[in-house]
Amino acid sequence: MSDSRTAPTLNDVAREAGVSTATVSRCLNAPDKVVEKTRIRVLKAVDRLGYTPNFAAQVMAAKRSFTIGAIIPTMDNAIFARGLQAFQDELRDRGYTLLVSSSVYSPEIEQEQIRALVARGADGLLLIGHDRPKEVYDYLDQHQVPALVAWSHLPDALLPSVGFDNHGALRGITEKVIDMGHRNIAMISGVTKGNDRARDRVKGLRDALRENGLDPEQTTVIETSYDIEQGALAFRDLMASTPRPTAIICGNDVLAVGAIREAHKLGIAVPDEVSITGFDDMELANVVTPSVTTVHVPHREMGRKAARELTEMVAGTSKGRSTCLDTSVVMRESLGPPPSQAR
Repeated sequence: MSDSRTAPTLNDVAREAGVSTATVSRCLNAPDKVVEKTRIRVLKAVDRLGYTPNFAAQVMAAKRSFTIGAIIPTMDNAIFARGLQAFQDELRDRGYTLLVSSSVYSPEIEQEQIRALVARGADGLLLIGHDRPKEVYDYLDQHQVPALVAWSHLPDALLPSVGFDNHGALRGITEKVIDMGHRNIAMISGVTKGNDRARDRVKGLRDALRENGLDPEQTTVIETSYDIEQGALAFRDLMASTPRPTAIICGNDVLAVGAIREAHKLGIAVPDEVSITGFDDMELANVVTPSVTTVHVPHREMGRKAARELTEMVAGTSKGRSTCLDTSVVMRESLGPPPSQAR
């Protein structure tokens, strides 16, 4: 009599479903190649028996781990959540498992995590932004691990990317603020060192000011971590300056919400006394009062396309194609004309 604790095998599933082991394999690895009636029968047998595919055997047979690693800068807020969810959903549909880690915006920690994921046999890596030492790119090339960048698009970068133009997006929202009549504009930015996304957004602000006849050197930019409390503290500092800015452009929605919260505490009306804008178009931006005028980033489209491109790179059907997605300004309540100036 067999041990009831023995894990069910592929043969057990085949017998239970009345099909060959090859058909079971196709149902699990390429379900679109199996007729629906058979696929349903096999999957029911898998459920009844509690069968789990032998991962080690799959790896040996395919010479792949069917695992993709993603290293994001932070898990502290939802900046990357939408895009990463879409990335994982698309990977799952393609038979891959996602491993996620956070670098907490540290280049040294990111390098450690890249090496750890490669050592564990990750077939490919998703990285955020292009700013990292050249030796990291050399290491990936040496180990022949495909890597793709998201949340940023730079045409001449060392790695292909599925992202967007951070510089152009911030320039676009700055032009909206200027069109509203604002001339005294400040910015609360993320830390630009080691972060090409934040750096390009600051450059977008300054270029827009210059192109519209304003002096970017007269514009205060406070750099801080992407945190609601830090956004609040930066807002307090800006509103204590003379003259006060009439509009504050924030490097993301988290900072904008922190600024709006602090405005409420200080009794400063938004946008009647000061306008505030964000970046990302997170759900948070639409539930705070007033709702945040922001830059819409197509996170889900970016995640899906990044997963498709990276898995094709892993399969060898693509050498790595870059895609620049469009962003747009979403007008809401937090942006208005500047307050009238007393003469």
